[in-house]
Amino acid sequence: MTTPLPYSPAAERNQASILAVLQGLLGPRGRALEIASGTGQHAVHFAGALPNWHWQPTDVTDAHFAAIATRALQAGAANVAPPRRLDVLDAPPWPSDGGPAFEAAAFDLIHCANLLHISPWACCAGLMRGAAHHLAPGGLLAVYGPFIEADVPTAPSNLAFDADLKRRDPAWGLRPLEDVLRTAETAGLRLAARHALPANNLLLVLRQD
Repeated sequence: MTTPLPYSPAAERNQASILAVLQGLLGPRGRALEIASGTGQHAVHFAGALPNWHWQPTDVTDAHFAAIATRALQAGAANVAPPRRLDVLDAPPWPSDGGPAFEAAAFDLIHCANLLHISPWACCAGLMRGAAHHLAPGGLLAVYGPFIEADVPTAPSNLAFDADLKRRDPAWGLRPLEDVLRTAETAGLRLAARHALPANNLLLVLRQD
C-alpha cells in the first residue's frame, strides 16, 4: 500500500492565483529559488506551468524532502531540483547545509509563501538579506501571505488567525506590512507591486534598488 504524500489544502487553494501573477511577471526562462517549500506542491505546480524555468525547492527541515522529490517525479517535472536544507536565519551565501552554496546573483525569482507569520520576526530580515545576495540583476522576490496594513481594515478571519498563531507561539503572528517593507528596504529591496489575492492574502513583489 502506497503511503499518501504530505498534503497542504492551503497550497492547493492558493497555487493557481499565485501562478497567475507570476506568469504575468516572469520571462520565458530563468532560475527560481523557493524558500519554505513544505510539501512541494507549489514547486511542482509552478515548475510544470513554467517548463523553461529551473526550480530549486528548499526548507528548514528535510521532513518533506522525499515527498517533494516524489511529487516532482510523478508529475514528470524534470526542472525541479532535489530539495536543499535552507534556514533564512543563516547568513548568505545560502544554504549552509554542508553542500555547495548557491552563487551570488544566481536566481531570477525567489518565491516564499506563508513563512513570515509562522516564524520569528528575525526571519524577515534573514529572508531579505539572503534574497538581496542571491537575486540576479532585475530579479524578483515574491512573498505571499496574510499581512496587516495600516490603511486597510483587517478581515475578521485574519484577526482570528493572528490571535490563534500568537496563542500557539508568541513569536508568530501576522506582520505589519510597513514593517516588512522597511526591513526589505534596509536590505536594498523595494516594493514593486502589491497583488491582492483570495482569502485576504497578498503577493508582494520586491526588487533591488
